[in-house]
Amino acid sequence: MASAIPFPLTVYYDASCPLCASEMHALAARDRQARLALVDCAGEDFDDRPFAADGVTRAAMLREIHARAADGRWLKGVDVFAAVYRVAGFPHLARLFASARLRPLWTRLYPWIARNRHRLPLARVYDSLARSGCGRCGDPTEP
Repeated sequence: MASAIPFPLTVYYDASCPLCASEMHALAARDRQARLALVDCAGEDFDDRPFAADGVTRAAMLREIHARAADGRWLKGVDVFAAVYRVAGFPHLARLFASARLRPLWTRLYPWIARNRHRLPLARVYDSLARSGCGRCGDPTEP
């Protein structure tokens, strides 16, 4: 993610997945400036036709998380997590996901997590993130 992301950032996620839904809603709850817009791409009524010109399909969104910046630029996979964790006030986690040094690890690990996301019991972790503050002041927007 080389350049700044213009907001809002529309995140297309699988709301039928407890892990995905819990994570995205926890992060959105900490987004005090309303920079994230969540869209369930797994729903029956989701229409991917507006994205056909960009080569983005519902199937691709369900394979790998996608987000679209206000300027029309698409982010996917690990780049989405770097952006949403920054917005939610977790700069250290955002830097981990954005790290060029760790990129090979994320590139290998994320597809496995995405394929197995419905079976991973991590939803409670994100519930606690939604309630947590920065540690110094309790303000979830403070880095």
